[in-house]
Amino acid sequence: MTLRNSSSATEFVLVGLSEQPELQLPLFLLFLGIYVFTVVGNMGLITLIGLNSSLHTPIPMYFFLFNLSFIDFCYSSVFTPKMLINFISKKNIISYKGCMTQLYFFCFFAISECYVLTSMAYDRYVAICNPLLYNVVMSPNVCFSLMLGSYLMAFSGAMAHTGRMLRLTFCDVSTINHYLCDILPLLQLSCTSTYVNELVVYIVVGINVIVPTVTIFVSYGFILSSILRISSTEGRSKAFSTCSSHIIAVSLFFGSGAFMYLKPSSAGSMDEGKISSVFYTTTVPLMNPFIYSLRNKDIKLALRRNQSRRMF
Repeated sequence: MTLRNSSSATEFVLVGLSEQPELQLPLFLLFLGIYVFTVVGNMGLITLIGLNSSLHTPIPMYFFLFNLSFIDFCYSSVFTPKMLINFISKKNIISYKGCMTQLYFFCFFAISECYVLTSMAYDRYVAICNPLLYNVVMSPNVCFSLMLGSYLMAFSGAMAHTGRMLRLTFCDVSTINHYLCDILPLLQLSCTSTYVNELVVYIVVGINVIVPTVTIFVSYGFILSSILRISSTEGRSKAFSTCSSHIIAVSLFFGSGAFMYLKPSSAGSMDEGKISSVFYTTTVPLMNPFIYSLRNKDIKLALRRNQSRRMF
């Protein structure tokens, strides 16, 4: 994709989370800590799954978790390093090409996460509702197809958003009221009509939120029905604990994302949007490794094995 600049703008100024000078250093330290834990948590989970053959046996669950950690690592790395630099810089400037590149990869990894979380919901549905057919239904070919579909949907969505953004003409006032190059703040800077772009936002974001959300709700509807038919309390508890981590991750990601995009845009709502976007851009990638590992016996066991190998 060629970055063809249809506007007079060659660079943008990012407002950031706050314009108050006294908050810049505390925010820098806070988000530096979050980013370090995000990188360590996700890369640690990727390494743990990759090195432990015991986590390769239930292929779907840890295959999806491996991809989710990879996406979260890349997702947070798209904008966090630039945001950290901006906290300690006098002028928070990003070039036009840099902004469009950031927008593309931001959209790509955000949409990818939507469909990976959906695939994980389907995996839980098959595991609980059709356990005898689990290895047949969730075969390696099916898992790879689901992941390929996730990345293809992400590619098409990111291309649609970025392609339309490249056609806009931006005004001389090129200050983005955000800490990253996001869709809605960029649309506010356009000197030309953004009707088609807004239509693309509602269609692409609608599809990539509604389709996964409906799939997840239907999957959990069947899961809940199956769990309620389990006679033993221990069996119910085990089934609920299997799904709880995923439900928390889905609620955080889809809830904050829907609040940001599926509402009318205005100057006031942009400030609210910046706060809500912190949840799906920084909190979710930070929390996912801990959500999925702290309640997972296999991950804990694999971690203990690795530690014992190092000791001896």
